[in-house]
Amino acid sequence: MRVLLSRRWVVFALVVALAVWVAYLLGQWQFDRQTQRESRNEITRINLAADPVPVGEVLAPGQPVDPEDEWRVVEARGTYAADDTIVIRYRTRNGAAGVDLVTPLVTTEGPALLVDRGWLETDSRPIEDRSILPQPPAGEVTVRAWVRVDATGRSAEVEDASARAISSEEIAPTLDYPVYGGFADLVEESPAAADPLELAPGPDLGEGPHFFYGLQWWFFAAMAIFGFGYLAFDEIRARRRGEDPRRGQRSQKRGQNTGAQRARSIPPSTGSIAPDTNDAAGESTKAATRPNSSG
Repeated sequence: MRVLLSRRWVVFALVVALAVWVAYLLGQWQFDRQTQRESRNEITRINLAADPVPVGEVLAPGQPVDPEDEWRVVEARGTYAADDTIVIRYRTRNGAAGVDLVTPLVTTEGPALLVDRGWLETDSRPIEDRSILPQPPAGEVTVRAWVRVDATGRSAEVEDASARAISSEEIAPTLDYPVYGGFADLVEESPAAADPLELAPGPDLGEGPHFFYGLQWWFFAAMAIFGFGYLAFDEIRARRRGEDPRRGQRSQKRGQNTGAQRARSIPPSTGSIAPDTNDAAGESTKAATRPNSSG
């Protein structure tokens, strides 16, 4: 176990612990989002099932929409201000480009309700001739619509009666009359428009992938713990067998093999000693040479 107290293993353990902690927090965050989504869906179902109420009971001029009132059905009576229509760009449906048309409905109570009348298929070019846009019903109209919360960010900024998202806070300053906070997706109107638009789809009541994302992060944490334990066990086992885990060889045998290699490093001599021979008269041509005295 002293091996695990080495500097290398202590650093490794700290890194694994940090990774496990981060994965746990990310998983818990996804589970919290799952809970929030379920709670929001329950409120949306209740609001969709509720009876329509007058718009003034839910919305107020210049006041943001209560998130718990989103997707409530409100009813309003008034006259569309067709000349103040705002074009919401970059709205696609089923792969087709288009725009949403938001027209203020000046109610009989006074404030105007921003009504998203629906979607119109167009090409990607800006609409220069606004006279080609479908017109809302003339005269007094009664509408039923879903309450929606304002969009935020730069996408809601209005320029040349056009924007990329709908926000009463951005549209109201461009108009000469008070405006209810938030906006509304049209459900039905009476009388109906001569050239109706494609109405906005209802809310998405799916729970999303948050639950599986949470399980995925916790699975990563479990794998990190298992991997650390396996590597620690493998190193302890290797040390007990006399192995160096970082090199994958046995230290004892490595020393023995090195000594054996040194013993074989000097090869045996393959030379032979042959006697010198000289030719002598009357003797064998390969008779051994007699030594000559130098004295």
